Amino acid sequence: MKERPILFSGPMVRAILDGSKTQTRRTFKGTTEHKGPYNPAYMEAHQQANGWGSICPHGTPGDRLWVRETWAVQHGFDAWTPRHIPRGARIYYSATADLKGPCGVGGLRCRPSIFMPRWASRILLEITDVRVQRLQEISEGDARAEGVSDGGCLSCGNPEPCGCGNPQPDARDGFAWLWQSINGPGSWHANPWVWAITFQRLEP
Repeated sequence: MKERPILFSGPMVRAILDGSKTQTRRTFKGTTEHKGPYNPAYMEAHQQANGWGSICPHGTPGDRLWVRETWAVQHGFDAWTPRHIPRGARIYYSATADLKGPCGVGGLRCRPSIFMPRWASRILLEITDVRVQRLQEISEGDARAEGVSDGGCLSCGNPEPCGCGNPQPDARDGFAWLWQSINGPGSWHANPWVWAITFQRLEP
């Protein structure tokens, strides 16, 4: 069992905390075993022989992911670098703190998630499944497992299940919008290969 860091935005941290997010998708950029482009035949053969968890850079089922998120630390350490901040310093988490000013609580210095040390992380996840798929293959159920809230039926506008004659749930549309907001215009239509990682949150 290994532990690796993983970054999440504020809305996705809140979705993990409320239990609505149990999946994440990350662009497939090759692995330590194979750096070149993958073709479907190779991918299918490897999937059947070994399972994707064996080469996923994010881990295999049973491995753990500790979440990095935007954070701040109590006054007195504003000028300190993350590696010098002592364990036990009070941590504020941007996703759930009552933020004031441009970022930090009460004007505290906001720190990017990439610089969060392991001891300051409050969320630990366990990987339960790893798959590889095209981005647009995401199902309605998996879109909801990504923490995307269902905005209602696209036909009638009522909450689902709406009962109208032509229901059109929109969690996939919501996920497509979310993906493009993170990865840029056209990233959904590019339909890249992605790691589809399912996880469960472990209690601290």
